[in-house]
Amino acid sequence: MLFLAAGLSFFDRQVLSVLAPIIRSAIGMDNVSYSWVLFAYLLSYSAMFTIGGRLIDRLGTRRGLALSVGIWSLASLLHSIAHNAAQLGLLRFCLGFGEGGCFPGTAKGVLEWFPKQERAVAMGFATVGGSAIGAVIAPPVVAWVAVYVGWRGAFLLTGVIGALWLLAWYLMYSLPGNSRFVSGAERQYILQEAGAPSEPQKTPRATPWVEFFRLKQVRGLILARFFFDPVLYFYMFWIPQYLNEVRGASLQRIGQLSWIPFLILGVSSVLGGWVSDRLVLHGMTVDKARKAILLASALLTPVSILAVVAQRAESAILLMGVLMFAHGFWMTNYMTMIGDLFPSSDVGTVIGLTGTAGGIGGFLTSLLIGKIVQSISYTPVFIAAGLTYPFCVLILLFTIRNIEPIHLRSRTQSDRCGAFL
Repeated sequence: MLFLAAGLSFFDRQVLSVLAPIIRSAIGMDNVSYSWVLFAYLLSYSAMFTIGGRLIDRLGTRRGLALSVGIWSLASLLHSIAHNAAQLGLLRFCLGFGEGGCFPGTAKGVLEWFPKQERAVAMGFATVGGSAIGAVIAPPVVAWVAVYVGWRGAFLLTGVIGALWLLAWYLMYSLPGNSRFVSGAERQYILQEAGAPSEPQKTPRATPWVEFFRLKQVRGLILARFFFDPVLYFYMFWIPQYLNEVRGASLQRIGQLSWIPFLILGVSSVLGGWVSDRLVLHGMTVDKARKAILLASALLTPVSILAVVAQRAESAILLMGVLMFAHGFWMTNYMTMIGDLFPSSDVGTVIGLTGTAGGIGGFLTSLLIGKIVQSISYTPVFIAAGLTYPFCVLILLFTIRNIEPIHLRSRTQSDRCGAFL
């Protein structure tokens, strides 16, 4: 269910980018106007990543993630009634408002259900793998639906899928201690090894924001994500446009090609978690295993710059796939590293803070990308994307000297009075 939530999140946000060429024609948008529509989504998404993570830590995974999916599914469905760029931008803002809680919620669910030695694979599968598969399915499915029922019908489909997920979620998800889907022995293993709560807990007192920002590890995680998240947003929102404008691809051709990098991402995210877990099981420390994969991933990404000189669209897509392969290894271990550093009660908040930083970087660069591709070309953007990860790995290596549990300072009475939520 966590995998499907992440997949639905990326499916819903990809609908616009896949259909952008025909929607732009239908309601009248140029690249700059399109960048402002993306800005509206990323603005609310970045804000709600932190607020949503905080709320999920307070409400619990079951209620918090259900609220998140319900809001964004309704917003996605309402895209079907948009008639101009302003209305579309408002609805994208609402979509981002709901989706901000998705990844804090899925990551928190993984930490509740999986012990440390299994966590990287589970994190890769549920978060990065799920999102990648959503992005893989979206282009061919959305293009096919749009051909037969129009672009408005494609948005109606997303609302129906979201409603079905909500029904299944409430029927299936609970904490391990209450789940009817596990044996007694498995339940004991999960609770002892993962440290997951066996019963619904009373609402915990929130750790003050200042406690997180005092930590250089948190500052490093935030700064790195500010720079590398915009790369994924560029691939997600602009590659269909790139294929149409630079490579002359039709809607059907976009549907045939643009899913390939995300399939590679889905495979590599699970593979990256498996490799990391195997390294730990064979005696490598968590610190060395996570950092080795982050470093190797970063050194691979510059190869993607060659996409701008590739002669064929298929070759360009495969070179983009190199970056997405590296991103799968990178993101799985980045997210797992947060779980290695912080207790499950604070993971949603920390992931939320980093996601907000990435969203801020995303909406700032979306406006910049719109102007660059309108006035220059896509080449500078591809170059920047390929060089971002080597820069970010240096940030992480300098700010996180050792990946080990961080014990936040006990709260005082004055801390409690100043804490948000």
